[in-house]
Amino acid sequence: MSNGSCDIGLIGLAVMGQNLVLNMNDHGYKVAVFNRTVSKVDEFINNEAKGTEVVGAHSIEEMCGLLKSPRRVMIMVKAGFTDSNRRTKELAEKGILFIGTGVSGGEEGARFGPSIMPGGNAAAWPHVKEIFQAISAKVEDGTPCCDWVGEDGAGHYVKMVHNGIEYGDIQLICEAYQLLKDGLGLTADEFAEVFKEWNKGELDSYLIEISATIFAKKDEDGTAIVDKILDTAGQKGTGKWTAISALDLGMPVTLIGESVFARCLSALKDVRVKASKVLDGPAEKISVGDRTEFIELVRRALYCSKIVSYAQGYMLLRAAEKEFGWKLNMGGIALMWRGGCIIRSIFLSDIKTAFDKNPTLENLLLDGFFSGALNKYQGSWRKALIKAIELGVPTPAFSTALAFYDGFRTARLPANLLQAQRDFFGAHTYERTDKPRGEFFHTNWTGHGGRVSSSTYNA
Repeated sequence: MSNGSCDIGLIGLAVMGQNLVLNMNDHGYKVAVFNRTVSKVDEFINNEAKGTEVVGAHSIEEMCGLLKSPRRVMIMVKAGFTDSNRRTKELAEKGILFIGTGVSGGEEGARFGPSIMPGGNAAAWPHVKEIFQAISAKVEDGTPCCDWVGEDGAGHYVKMVHNGIEYGDIQLICEAYQLLKDGLGLTADEFAEVFKEWNKGELDSYLIEISATIFAKKDEDGTAIVDKILDTAGQKGTGKWTAISALDLGMPVTLIGESVFARCLSALKDVRVKASKVLDGPAEKISVGDRTEFIELVRRALYCSKIVSYAQGYMLLRAAEKEFGWKLNMGGIALMWRGGCIIRSIFLSDIKTAFDKNPTLENLLLDGFFSGALNKYQGSWRKALIKAIELGVPTPAFSTALAFYDGFRTARLPANLLQAQRDFFGAHTYERTDKPRGEFFHTNWTGHGGRVSSSTYNA
């Protein structure tokens, strides 16, 4: 048994690791640190951690010797939920209780209060709960944005979906920006005012807030920095992973998929410049009407699309819960995202309320608050998209959100024709409206086909 004095050890002193250590120190916890490039340990102790209780170790053995029992060690690694699934099981066999936790909020969040999403071996949670909840962000009533998510890789999966939703939020805001820019010719200063105003209502969120700040920021020559930034987007892959998982689980998370593809399209800058010289857009200059009215149309389109994006994200969480045998606390997840993280917004309080009211809620769009908002604003949403089409402004995320909304509210889709075609060319069979679900039929469409049908499977 260890008789050290440190409450927890942390391995990996990059930006997030350093800031989490300093955050823990602020909350009265004594932290031992180690880094694979050992020189980083002394650099950290002599600079950022100078004057703190943080203790540097030059080997894993030394760090373990500094820890109280039971020894708690946090390792900062790039990991996905599949890694956490494997690690939870493999380490349990060795008597090690593993937690895979998603941490969101970037550098500032890690330092002053991130959103923390732990999953893995439930027996480990009581040993780290106090530390994690102390350093996490808090909502207005002091509730920590950290709670147990679920088994195995559930914590990392929820963090991945968070990042996918973040892709969607960012893309939607960018589409609103381009629609107002091309439609009204707003300046960066005018955008700063519009977004400040938006941040006082239904769209109150971290991303709207920082967008207002971005628009207001000036370069050394007094012009807006945002106008000088090259329009090619980077990505680290988390949106892509969310889209891939959605395909694997058969969930139509269309908005996040379009957001990933929009970044890919932005990266094709050189060929887009060439295309802009040979491909025509609308011939006439379109009037968007009253300025205030158009800004409100775009705001409503953004709000409606955001509702759809979060509904799709929660559909994916429901599907993953079923697939992996997890028990996810949907309202608790909304609370964890309410503060500290990149998608933090007042909107998440409405999601938490919906799941508190009905923990088994099948889909967010079936909740009275969200269905009411969509029913109220869907006319404006459509008008904004009609204007986008007339102006030739690309709105992949706005458009796919509305297409999903219309598909989701349609009792009978044209998939009956699709099934007929599949049965025609591949004898894939179909179900009938006048027979019980689960019975499959095949038609000899041409009169000279065979009677044998293909076996069914779900892709």
